[in-house]
Amino acid sequence: MKKVSLAIVLAIVALLCASCKKENNLEQQIIGKWIIADMNGNPELTNKKQVFTFISPTKASVSTSMSAKPGMPSLWMDHLETEVVISDGKVTLTSHPNENTTIMDENAIVSINDNEFISNRKLTMYRDGEVSFTTDMTIRFVKVTVDYSQAILGLWEGRSTGEHSEFDDGENHRWEYLADGNFRYYHKVDGEWQLSDDAYANYFVDGNLLCTRWKNNGENQEEHREWWEIASIENNLMYWTALRQNADGSTYTATFSMNKMQ
Repeated sequence: MKKVSLAIVLAIVALLCASCKKENNLEQQIIGKWIIADMNGNPELTNKKQVFTFISPTKASVSTSMSAKPGMPSLWMDHLETEVVISDGKVTLTSHPNENTTIMDENAIVSINDNEFISNRKLTMYRDGEVSFTTDMTIRFVKVTVDYSQAILGLWEGRSTGEHSEFDDGENHRWEYLADGNFRYYHKVDGEWQLSDDAYANYFVDGNLLCTRWKNNGENQEEHREWWEIASIENNLMYWTALRQNADGSTYTATFSMNKMQ
């Protein structure tokens, strides 16, 4: 048997050490809160955004609100606990939104720094153990350094200041965000504020992403959802923004302004 030279052994050790160092750096750099900014080089619509919070190299949470589409049920993931595996430059997240659904989110990291990371992403959904949806894309995430989950609590009054949302009527309305994840919606009737009679009205804030869903009382009522990115909350003023898409595929930026009521 031929003897392995010392130089070859040292080279192998150096490669192994470099690989371990790179993996350890990724484990450290990934910690924190990240939101999707672009998909396949295009700005991502606000209603498709997700927030990942890496608590450790093995644990994270994921927040997103998704309407149902072919092969994929509607999702309401409010800081959903998620398992993480980091290996060979890939970050794999496995979550279980309900007992019938498993989501595997594989991210091969292209680049990462303190402010953003880019990944080649493969997303696979399993329903009752069978693949129901899969897609591949390139995603750019940006670091989120704010968390408005506490600042949003309370009663706010305001209206759309840009292109209207589908639910806006040009009048001021009131929203009261409660600590239990529910909100109350008020509108004026004959000049008096009236609480909307809803079957449910839920919200969550993760970082700067605000997701809401509600359903009016009565038979055959549909669930409604809205998505906003909180631009700022300061001095009892709150500003929202959202990238939305028209029916013809063009996009526009919606804006909203609110004052906190004392």
